[in-house]
Amino acid sequence: MTQWKYDLGFIGAGNMAEAIAKAALDKRVLAASRMIAADVSQERREVFAALGIAVCAEPAQVVRQAGQVLLAVKPQTLPQLAPALGEVNADEQVVLSIMAGVSAAKIGSLAGRPLRIVRIMPNTPLMVGQGMAAIALGADAREGDDALAVQLFEAGGKALRVAEAQIDAITAVSGSGPAYVFYLAQAMEEAAAELGLGEHARTLVRQTILGAAQLMVQSGDPPAELRRKVTSPGGTTEAAIRHMDGNSTRQVIIDAIKAAEKRARELGA
Repeated sequence: MTQWKYDLGFIGAGNMAEAIAKAALDKRVLAASRMIAADVSQERREVFAALGIAVCAEPAQVVRQAGQVLLAVKPQTLPQLAPALGEVNADEQVVLSIMAGVSAAKIGSLAGRPLRIVRIMPNTPLMVGQGMAAIALGADAREGDDALAVQLFEAGGKALRVAEAQIDAITAVSGSGPAYVFYLAQAMEEAAAELGLGEHARTLVRQTILGAAQLMVQSGDPPAELRRKVTSPGGTTEAAIRHMDGNSTRQVIIDAIKAAEKRARELGA
């Protein structure tokens, strides 16, 4: 059995990798001395080095030294990692991937053989400790291969074990989900500005969204019931909801999420 110098190695040291590393450090999941990160960007390597994490430029160096390897690169750059993936010891190492739309089978095919792969779909609120991550074992992974992944992503929010077949749908719901909230916030701020509230728009909208989210979590009521409680017959909220229903807003949102899921499947193909 190989004695790995590091427990976790990052291939790609971008913002999401940084958030994962910081959560691991903050919650003491791993010490900085137990991690290494590879990135072509010297600037990004310096960010990790400032955390006390070992850095290098070549992905293969991570593969040779870390028991678990986390792929945190853009999907289109994956083919460039084929030589490094070819060095993975399938008997002893686990490969974690946060790449959207890239199946475990596809990663294994680039390596030239089956690998123990754990797929993860996180979202950007991980950067503030409020992330939502779905974690799935690939077909060739073993029971327990996802243990470190669960620890890492629970350190940055919530983690949910799912089947890999569900990952594309989860990508559409929670992976892309923050963008839908930001889109709503943008529209609310624009409306506030048009109503003469420009100087207060950002504060009004951000606190409203934050408070609504906390109320939804803490009350335990479904969204429909919470909406009913704030919608008085003949009142202002009802006027707004009636307008949205008249323009099929809810169906537009449902269809948009389905379009995101379709695109995730296309990327995987």
